Amino acid sequence: MDIALTGDVMLGRLVDQYVIQDDRLPPTSLWGDVLPLLHAANVRLANLECVISDRGTRWQPLTKAFHFRTHPRAIDFLTVAQIDCVTLANNHSLDYGAEALLDCLQRLDQAHIQHAGAGHNLHTAQAPAWLETPDGRMAVIALTDDMRLWAAMADRPGLHYVAYNQQGLREPHRSRLQQLISATREQSTFLIVSAHVGPNWGKPSPAMRALAHQLIDMGADLYWGHSNHTPQGIEVYQGKPILYATGDFVDDYMIDAVERNDRSFLFVVEVQQRRVCQIRLYPVMIQDLRVQQANEEAARFLHERMRQRSAELGSVVDIQDSLAILHLG
Repeated sequence: MDIALTGDVMLGRLVDQYVIQDDRLPPTSLWGDVLPLLHAANVRLANLECVISDRGTRWQPLTKAFHFRTHPRAIDFLTVAQIDCVTLANNHSLDYGAEALLDCLQRLDQAHIQHAGAGHNLHTAQAPAWLETPDGRMAVIALTDDMRLWAAMADRPGLHYVAYNQQGLREPHRSRLQQLISATREQSTFLIVSAHVGPNWGKPSPAMRALAHQLIDMGADLYWGHSNHTPQGIEVYQGKPILYATGDFVDDYMIDAVERNDRSFLFVVEVQQRRVCQIRLYPVMIQDLRVQQANEEAARFLHERMRQRSAELGSVVDIQDSLAILHLG
């Protein structure tokens, strides 16, 4: 079974104005020549870094710098890519308040796109998304350490928020997640934990690594990281992969000349008998507010950086033709 994972998919601002709302552009235009790679996978997951709605008002516009919302037509763009599930535990899902978030959840449900990480209350925000796959029932749990003020509560919509330090999760988050992961693992054949944690730049901190290790120890089969604008190294811990950050997949962000946040990968995870046997990294780049497969120069840049960053974490990434591949045995 192949699982395709993207980094952040931000469909607001200029992407919304010039792509999503342009009726002359078909939904396939957003994905370019990456679309066949998405379609070839058995399951497709994306971190949705915006809210899909035409409702709501900006949350604290005088103090929060960026607010990302996209027109409801964005659902068509996710559908044409056959996105099966989006994660919503991030710092933009409530940019336009609870009204827009709840509208987004309803639209995703109507389109039969599963979601995790945000909900009507704490119970639904932390609940896993369930996906039927050729290998059985897969689960996705999503969480974030950002926007504590947006934390879902028993009677309030919001995000699945957690707090942690260099020793791992703090209480009550530790006990709650251990119970959630244990219960979910009993009902699933493969469990992914999506974590939107840490800063936008820089290597994973000791606290982030402690969190990732702890989530694997609790029973996650794969750690899928977000927040950082560039892909970070892959670590293999207890025989299971930790993708600390999968970078930016679609957005309109200013490009850092050194970090090159317009370059990333489509991560295709091959699973056999509940274990990841390899990860194929297809280099991609953002151009004209759309994603496409990377050119030769960008691919070389991405391959070398991923090989170096993964080596620092004790992992060996091989370069074969236009692909970077991590074998897990």
